[in-house]
Amino acid sequence: MEAGELFSFSGDASDSELRLVGDFSRVSGIGAGMTAGTIHVEGNVGPLAGAEMSGGTLVIAGNAGVRLGCQMSGGRILVHGDAGDLAGGAFPGSLRGMIGGELFIDGNAGSDLGRAMRRGTIAVGGAAGDALGANMIAGSILVFGGCGSNPGSGMRRGTIALLSAPPPLSLPLAFRPGSRGQPTFMRLLLNYLHREGMHFDFALMESALQTFHGDFYSAGRVRFWRHRWSSRFSVLAAR
Repeated sequence: MEAGELFSFSGDASDSELRLVGDFSRVSGIGAGMTAGTIHVEGNVGPLAGAEMSGGTLVIAGNAGVRLGCQMSGGRILVHGDAGDLAGGAFPGSLRGMIGGELFIDGNAGSDLGRAMRRGTIAVGGAAGDALGANMIAGSILVFGGCGSNPGSGMRRGTIALLSAPPPLSLPLAFRPGSRGQPTFMRLLLNYLHREGMHFDFALMESALQTFHGDFYSAGRVRFWRHRWSSRFSVLAAR
């Protein structure tokens, strides 16, 4: 069966841009392995979208399935909806997840976001599930909503920032409180996300953060920042 039997095509194939319109929630691997160009999807996509991509831009005006951007090494993924489990994570049996690039999700993300992440940036406008940043080695994850249990479990290095957590934040036992302050890199990162269209309360730019150190079970060099603001704001970060 040829693609023309399932889809209608129009436009110039030489402009390095592909626009997909429709429901692709049962289509796996859209943008997987891409190295350049731009793919716009107006609709939902299935699993493994942008997996192992090293360049280019994937824009999804809908929801994404599991393993979004799994083991990506470069490029950019923008999701104007929700994402499934293991976004920016690792394939089964692999010791490394995302190693570069940017993954921005406007909505919510599932569990194991950024599992075994080594480099790159992940930002989530909504909430994230359990095991956020588990076994993380490096990179940055910012979540502007709440999160599930055991964030940062098994981390050795990296940065996790939880920027709104109404319920009490449950940290792994292997973290200890430290100093308070607003690190310069966090303010710069928030400024960058604001310019890139991520929506959040700009009062976060001036908020003091409480530091926590860990994960000592993994001999990690990690710091957590946590701060209450109007009874609805807290930050968790690890470095």
